[in-house]
Amino acid sequence: MKRWIGGVSAALMVFAALPAQAADKVVLMLNWYVYGEHAPFYYGKAKGIYAAEGIDLEIQEGRGSAATTQAVAAKTADFGYVDVPTMMRAAIKGAPVVATGVLLQTSPMSAMGFVDKNIKKPEDIKGKTVAITPADSMTQIWPLFLKKTGLKESDFKTVAGDGQTKLNAVINGQADLLLGYVMDQSMKIKDATGKDVYPIKFADYGINMVSSGIIANTDYVKANADLVRRFMSATTKAIEAAEKEPKAAAQSILDANPKGGKIDTLTQGFELTIPLYRTADTKSKRPFQVTDQNMTETVNLLVEYGGLDAKAKENPKAFYTNDYLPKSGS
Repeated sequence: MKRWIGGVSAALMVFAALPAQAADKVVLMLNWYVYGEHAPFYYGKAKGIYAAEGIDLEIQEGRGSAATTQAVAAKTADFGYVDVPTMMRAAIKGAPVVATGVLLQTSPMSAMGFVDKNIKKPEDIKGKTVAITPADSMTQIWPLFLKKTGLKESDFKTVAGDGQTKLNAVINGQADLLLGYVMDQSMKIKDATGKDVYPIKFADYGINMVSSGIIANTDYVKANADLVRRFMSATTKAIEAAEKEPKAAAQSILDANPKGGKIDTLTQGFELTIPLYRTADTKSKRPFQVTDQNMTETVNLLVEYGGLDAKAKENPKAFYTNDYLPKSGS
């Protein structure tokens, strides 16, 4: 009997000495340098939401959606947070990438200027100067905005430059507005000047298209289906938690990266992002549950205005999947 008890005790000691199963290392590359939109990823890591799913998350800043898409296609990053239309342009050319969750289902594109300029509707753009970056995603969709609102190119002036030049043009008064994202460029202008910006949102004028989402390499998804499900589950929970605590979520960015911005504009930028998560059709659903109609409309708009190859219209579902998302309530 003593030998049996001793044997059990020894076995328990050996079992207790075994290391816990190591968490899966996952690299998430962002679309750009960190800003308010990225708060849920940092919050999810800080609150242990990813760890609870057996994931050791590393968040890397990006240098544009195209570069992040290339990194995911080359498997130098496991997941990317990118502009989904940019990913589509790469995928139609053969890049092995797919969206495993479309987060921003309403476009953040807008024309924005200082509040004191009193430019609040398309009609107010007449006679003004608009700063653009040639060939970027917003400039490609700009002609559709003009068509939807009855504006003509001759109604205003344009100045062109890269992203920073565009910001400087508005900050320095060389332009009245710029084309930018409601939660990104507007916050950069406010950080630089302390002045509020008013955005005229493309989505308010019938331009229905998705924006940012999570992407992965198609081979990686096939080989790591369980890990993809756990990552999307953790990310869904992180977003839901961050929505309830926007300032705490924004603070998690600064806790991880003290030079990541200012708490007020990070918080405001994230709060401006939250309404973009859902459309009228998905307002009662958990994050990422994009509809087929929304994606089809996005593809159609990109083919007509955004330089996407027409063959994309043959199978819009090739660009995304909801199969790895958690079910309602789980």
